[in-house]
Amino acid sequence: MATFIISGSRGTDDPTMASLPFMAAKTAKEQGHDVVLWLWNEAVTLGRKGTADHVIGVNLSPLKEVLAAVQAAQVPIWVCGACAVARQINGTDLVAGASIKGMPDYIKAVAERDRNVAF
Repeated sequence: MATFIISGSRGTDDPTMASLPFMAAKTAKEQGHDVVLWLWNEAVTLGRKGTADHVIGVNLSPLKEVLAAVQAAQVPIWVCGACAVARQINGTDLVAGASIKGMPDYIKAVAERDRNVAF
């Protein structure tokens, strides 16, 4: 088993790229790996309740479905605190399984993980 931190930076303006970190996290977890999903930049909007309901990438499953699988697998979803503040997102706005984290949390997780995958 490997340990991953998978990060995404794209939001609703790029549905295909926005979906890929969620798909990668889902797949890694299904393969038995330990995974953290980190959302930053515009991707933090995907951590807001209801946003994923309207995101469908080219030839991909709706993000709503992939997010539900990520949540069911209990993959932690970390939302960049500074990025969230800039977009007026707070902890009560987040989907189940998501929490606000800071850059120190991200750097610590990167240092502790076997792999860092960025989208």
